[in-house]
Amino acid sequence: MLALPFAARAQAWRPPGQTRIIVPAAAGGTTDIMARMLAQFLQPRWNMPVVVENRTGAGGTIGTLEMVRARPDGTTLLLGNIGPQAIAYSLFRNMPYRADQILPIAGTIAGPNVLVVNSNVPVRTVAELAAMLRARPGQVPYASTGVGQSTHLSPVLMLQLLNAEAIHVPHRGSAPAQIDLLGGNVTFMIDNLTGIMGHIQSGRVRALAVTSRERNAMLPDVPAMRETMPELANYEVNTWFGLFGPVGLPAEAVTSLNAEVEALVSLPETQRRFAELGGFAMHGNPEQFAAFVRSEITRWADVIRKEGLQVDAG
Repeated sequence: MLALPFAARAQAWRPPGQTRIIVPAAAGGTTDIMARMLAQFLQPRWNMPVVVENRTGAGGTIGTLEMVRARPDGTTLLLGNIGPQAIAYSLFRNMPYRADQILPIAGTIAGPNVLVVNSNVPVRTVAELAAMLRARPGQVPYASTGVGQSTHLSPVLMLQLLNAEAIHVPHRGSAPAQIDLLGGNVTFMIDNLTGIMGHIQSGRVRALAVTSRERNAMLPDVPAMRETMPELANYEVNTWFGLFGPVGLPAEAVTSLNAEVEALVSLPETQRRFAELGGFAMHGNPEQFAAFVRSEITRWADVIRKEGLQVDAG
């Protein structure tokens, strides 16, 4: 065994028993979907049970804390996301864990949000929306799926770059926020692409821009936000999801788990599923994913600090 190259030894690593992947979000969302894809992929490769456990609440911090407290032997992992693994550190006053207690292992999927307006709103471009916001400072309402969610902070970042103001109307989830948008009670929203795609296709809302760096294949005629105005040239937001473990997880476990995730996201059927979700695969080694997570923590801390936004975790 010692004569084998390190990569070969890492590939031989297996957890010592049944593994659970904690999802700090409700069933049915992208975090949950990704965890179940990974569990179904790992179980036959390891020849042992891999189960998914949903632990919701407090913006994803309850499920994350359970993973942080687990034995670092690979039998408890976390399929996390941009919320509890990046935004939460500066959003919540009473965070129950620190970033250095969580070990980034591998990115899985990332994808854009999309800026939409009610189809009756007389704007067809981001520049026209910006003109409306500047003409009516602090009067134009926009919806989000909740305080501190990416659907809240994506427009906050846009407004900061535009030096504009609007009224935030938070909701408990995407469905009620979309109802308010469709009813004309709010003017615009930046929502998850897959969640709002049906209303875009039906013509009930109008897509003005996607938040990713490049255009998205699901909406090839809709520009990226950074294409639309000089003030938004550096705008880029993707919701992202990845695999994490408790600090102390052996290096060979981290290397092997990263390789397993890479194998999963590289499969043609996985890439087709990601395309259906409006997302794309995240590639890279554990160090690259850790650097990405650190950059996201710093980035959203700056946005939240500038906005003066803080809430209690529970």
